[in-house]
Amino acid sequence: MTADSALTSLGIDIDPAVDASVSATLAVVEDRLRHNVASADPLVADAARHLMDAGGKRFRPLIVALGAQFGDPARAEIVPAALVVELTHLATLYHDDVMDEAAVRRGAPSANARWGNSVAILVGDYLFARAADIAATLGTEAVRLQAQTFSRLVHGQIAETVGPRGSDAIEHYLHVIAEKTASLIATSARFGGLFSGATPAHIEALAGYGETIGIAFQLSDDLLDIASESVQSGKTPGTDLREGVPTLPVLYALAGDDADASAVRLRELLGSGPLVDDALHAEALGLLRESRAMKRARETVRTYAEDARARLAPLPDGSPRRAMESLCDFIADRTS
Repeated sequence: MTADSALTSLGIDIDPAVDASVSATLAVVEDRLRHNVASADPLVADAARHLMDAGGKRFRPLIVALGAQFGDPARAEIVPAALVVELTHLATLYHDDVMDEAAVRRGAPSANARWGNSVAILVGDYLFARAADIAATLGTEAVRLQAQTFSRLVHGQIAETVGPRGSDAIEHYLHVIAEKTASLIATSARFGGLFSGATPAHIEALAGYGETIGIAFQLSDDLLDIASESVQSGKTPGTDLREGVPTLPVLYALAGDDADASAVRLRELLGSGPLVDDALHAEALGLLRESRAMKRARETVRTYAEDARARLAPLPDGSPRRAMESLCDFIADRTS
């Protein structure tokens, strides 16, 4: 997603004036990100730029910029608000990669693979500190909201780390996504409305939209890891399957009771743990792509996308709302 055209490049229906406003905001955010990860220490500066330079969707700043369309999107607070959520997101990636022992992130060696776990953790802490510093310039409400979001992010990571602990695996998985991903996207939408001067009712509608579109967004990313024949998801297809990460299609498949041979074989493969053998991995990936579980997971993404669309009902009809509705369609359709 480039700053030149934030949404039209995705085929999303958007008024040119709204697209120009959103794209201009994202261009400034991109420039300011580089300034705000700077450090007098060359090692910290290099490591803090590492993931930012590797690219990324900048989905959270995009949601801030779209939410700002329901107030005054030219307000000076919009760019700092977008920086807060993107720096917070980048910080979580450094910590996630350490916990997951990931070797690659966004097609490049992870920070922990390059500099070690300790440096990666501390750089993540540095980025959290930079986000908090910027939030302080926006006032106590921004600091409070960022702290509450950070709390949800941590709770989500803890829940993912300890596992379901006897609760339903699918319910647990969706709870983790809500805490680890949707919480920050909800705050992104809230920030856009809040700092553009939108009405309280519109701010709450935007936050509800952000929460549900955030779940749909993460689920669609997980499905792309299975469905894509390329690196569209930002990683080699089937990475989660190879590493034994139980995403929604896998959980649906394991919970299924289909008696046909392909479903039985798929459950057998998925129940054996990480699929490091290339032949078994390819077999499981092929079966999963054609499975009822994959179809059901796509339907779940669409359900959340439609729920997000419904959350927009209190907002005035017009180009900004239509752009956000079109984003729902894009997320629902990208794994088809």
